[in-house]
Amino acid sequence: MSDRRLPPLNALRAFEAAARLESFSRAADELAVTPGAVSQQIRQLEDQVGVQLFVREGRAMRLTEAGKVAAGVTTEAFSGLAHAVELMRRPAQRRRLTVSVAPSFAGKWLAPRLAFFQEAHPGIEVWISADRERADLAAGAADLAIRYGPGGDRTLNEDLLLSEDVLPVCAPALLEHHLPLRRPADLVHHTLLHDSSPETEVDGADWASWFKSHGVASVPLDSGVRFNQSALVIDAAVAGRGIALAKRALAQNDLAAGRLVSLFADGAVAVRSAYHIVTARNRPVDADTQVFIAWLKSEASRHVDSVDEL
Repeated sequence: MSDRRLPPLNALRAFEAAARLESFSRAADELAVTPGAVSQQIRQLEDQVGVQLFVREGRAMRLTEAGKVAAGVTTEAFSGLAHAVELMRRPAQRRRLTVSVAPSFAGKWLAPRLAFFQEAHPGIEVWISADRERADLAAGAADLAIRYGPGGDRTLNEDLLLSEDVLPVCAPALLEHHLPLRRPADLVHHTLLHDSSPETEVDGADWASWFKSHGVASVPLDSGVRFNQSALVIDAAVAGRGIALAKRALAQNDLAAGRLVSLFADGAVAVRSAYHIVTARNRPVDADTQVFIAWLKSEASRHVDSVDEL
C-alpha cells in the first residue's frame, strides 16, 4: 500500500513556486522568505519523497524528470486551494440586507428597479421579504421595511418615501370599444376591477369614493371582478379584463410602457395613505441600510419626475 501522507505544505509551496518561476531567489521573493529557506524546504521535500526534484548547476537549477511531472500537478493543486479559499470568503464579503415589503409594491415598484442598486453596490446582497404580514423590525426580522399607510406609528422611525393617488386605467384596446369612455359616467357601461386589499376603503381608494369625488351617483358597484392585492388589479387591466382604479406608483411602469392608459384628465384622486421607509427604534441603522435608504429616495424622485412627464 502506497504512503499517502502529505509532505509539509510549506515544502510543497516552495517547490511549486521554484518550479513555476524557475528560480529559488524569485520563489523566495514571492513567498517572502530567504533563498536559503526555499532551498532547505525543497531538500526536506526531496528527502521525504525519496526523489531528486532539481539538478543544481552552479547558481542555476533545472527540474528533473520527476520534478517536471510533479510541477504542473502541484501548480494546479495550489490554484484549486486558492479558489476554495475565495469561495469561503465570498459569503462574508457580500453583506445581506433584508427588506420587508408588501407583495404588490415589491413586484410592481421595487423589484424592477433592484438591478440598478445591485449594479451600483455589488457588495450588498438585498433580500426581499414580500409578505402581507408585517415583519417584527424590533426583533431583527428585517433591516428595514417599506409600509403603506397613513403613517404616525410612534414605535418606529418613519420616513416618507412616496405619496399616492389612484386613477382609472385600462388597456389601450378598450378605448376602441364601441362603448364610450369620454367621461366618468361612461364607466357604468364597463366592467370595473375592484381593489379589495385591506387598506382600500380606509384610503378612499375604492370606486365608491372615486365616483363620489367626481359627482357620479347611482353607479352599481356589486358587479365586476375583485382582487385582494393591488398588483392583481393592474395585471387584470393590462390583460383587458376591465377598468381598474389603480394606485399610480404600482401602475407607473405599465403606463410608461403603454400597456395601460389613464382615463380622464382629472381622473387622479389623492388618497390618505403613502409609502414610508420604516426602521426599528431599538436597533441602530447600519451603513448598508443607510445606503439603501438613500437609493430608495433617489428612485422615488425619479418616479415623481416620470409621472410629471406623462
